[in-house]
Amino acid sequence: MILDVVIDSSVLVGLLVPNDLWHEQAVALWGAIKAAGHTGLYLDCVVAESTSVAVRRLREKGRLADVAPLLDRLNVHVPAEAITWILPDVPRLYPAVLDLVRSSSGALNFHDALIALACRERGILAIASFDADFDQVPWLRRLSHPEDVP
Repeated sequence: MILDVVIDSSVLVGLLVPNDLWHEQAVALWGAIKAAGHTGLYLDCVVAESTSVAVRRLREKGRLADVAPLLDRLNVHVPAEAITWILPDVPRLYPAVLDLVRSSSGALNFHDALIALACRERGILAIASFDADFDQVPWLRRLSHPEDVP
């Protein structure tokens, strides 16, 4: 069975930043997803968060010259036409997002709850993430290692 797999921020940052803590695991996980024939999906809120995190880290390290190459890698890996736009759903999903954050006692943050609900609405069954909080979401299977990929 071929799956659509949402790529979470922890994995996307790992893929884009060669010296990131999660880089090797992200590359191995992405390789396993592709080898299995699954499709990686990139949500707009994940792309925005990943970009902000990666750029902030570079700025904090004084590596301003690395910002443009990072954005170039992002555009190659996730071209605009490959992004799934879910932020327009926020007004409609807002109450459900807050309910999911509440039911998780805050373990799921707003973005993670939004991602989980967007996946449920779209019939997406898997998320590539190093964030164990997604394990609480009964309709999502978290993939964090190559051997997790069906």
